[in-house]
Amino acid sequence: MLALEKDSAIAQNRRCNEQIRISPVRLIDQNNEQLGVVPTDEAMERARAAGLDLVEVAPTERPPVCRIMDYGKFKYSQKKRKQRSHEQKVKEIRLRPDIGDHDRDIKMNKAKSFLDKGDKVQFTMLFRGRERFHLDLGYDIFSAIVEQLGETVKVERAPRSEGRRLIMVLAPTKKK
Repeated sequence: MLALEKDSAIAQNRRCNEQIRISPVRLIDQNNEQLGVVPTDEAMERARAAGLDLVEVAPTERPPVCRIMDYGKFKYSQKKRKQRSHEQKVKEIRLRPDIGDHDRDIKMNKAKSFLDKGDKVQFTMLFRGRERFHLDLGYDIFSAIVEQLGETVKVERAPRSEGRRLIMVLAPTKKK
């Protein structure tokens, strides 16, 4: 998380065009070809001639590395890439063995929304009192859940009894 914040802070603080005051700079053109060390004024003229921006990409180097690119397009693609990346979380849905059909459908819709977002879903079935001796009801409900979700999920952790709980973890399948 800290690395992402650091990269985005660097991306926001890039110097562009007239903000670059250090001369000379190592120049890379719009075709990713190194043009060598040139004065900043000459690099600015080349960028203007190409109708693009001169952006400082490695300010800590000596001389600093500058690239000729469309800065607006670069910022837009960085923003889209950040939106596309999604950190996978584990969401929990709790059930009871005597859950009604409608209640289970509501829980299933919530699980589908979690899976569509790319999160994993942990189903936890809680047993009370004498219900503990009827784990087969829990296994039947879990198999019905996997069957209902079908090809959109894979069972990451098969149903397993842990004390008074029966736990199963489902993960979304990769989208092509």
